[in-house]
Amino acid sequence: MKPLTISKNIVSLSEFKTKASKMLHDVQSSHHPLVITQNGKAAAVLISPVDFDLLTEQVRFVDAVQKGLTDIQHGRVLPDEALDTEL
Repeated sequence: MKPLTISKNIVSLSEFKTKASKMLHDVQSSHHPLVITQNGKAAAVLISPVDFDLLTEQVRFVDAVQKGLTDIQHGRVLPDEALDTEL
C-alpha cells in the first residue's frame, strides 16, 4: 500500500457518495488508501482488498513473532536435543 497523498486521498462523505464508483476504481488501481471524512473529521479509510489482505497477513506475522519472543522470555522452549527426541 502506498502512502497517503493528502491533497488527493481525503474526501468528504458527500463527495464520496457522488463519485463512489470512480473512487473505488482509483483505490484498487493505485493502491493508495482513501480517507473519508464526515463533519470535517476522519470517519473511515478505504483500501483495496489486496492491500487489506497484505495488512492482515503482516499483523498475523508480527503477532506470531511476538508470541515466540514471549515464549522465549518465559522459558517455554525446547533445547534442540529435546526437539530431536520429540520428532
